[in-house]
Amino acid sequence: MPPKVKVTKEEIVNAAVDIVRRSGAQAVNARTVAAALSCSTQPVFSNFATMEELRFAVVEKADGLCQAYMQQEVDNGKYPVYKATGMAYIRFAKEEKELFKLLYMRDRSGEAVPEATEQTDQMTSIVRENTGIGEMDAKLFHLEMWACVHGIATMFATGFLDLDWELVSKMLTDCYQGLRKQYAMG
Repeated sequence: MPPKVKVTKEEIVNAAVDIVRRSGAQAVNARTVAAALSCSTQPVFSNFATMEELRFAVVEKADGLCQAYMQQEVDNGKYPVYKATGMAYIRFAKEEKELFKLLYMRDRSGEAVPEATEQTDQMTSIVRENTGIGEMDAKLFHLEMWACVHGIATMFATGFLDLDWELVSKMLTDCYQGLRKQYAMG
């Protein structure tokens, strides 16, 4: 009898992420993951107590990929940090449509989202440093800016439009500058 092939937790998560990329989050189940790995469902349930646990691991992996997009755009140095994060968010939506939908276009009610609070605090701090406005205004500024960025990203993720990157950059600059003027005027 040949030895059993050991399927790792990481391989299972990677297979599930690939399924999301190809077919959307709803396509992830024990059978599709097992088929992608050419194994039975046994390794899936040996590594994950429930499918919900696997789905959570897939969300974590997708979030890590999105964070890597942001870090790469910041490291690139083409844009200031605040703008770079927005551009990366939009690029992620364009290039990883289904992973973007999984992360940012699902029902989040009832979910604790501590990473969102941490990121908001970071971005609010950047806005304060760049504009000199107070903390509450900076939070609202960032929320308004993020609504613009998320709207553009959603249009890319859903195939509603496909804009040139220079135009996207201009749109973000226009939004930022408009908000800056608005907040400067009080």
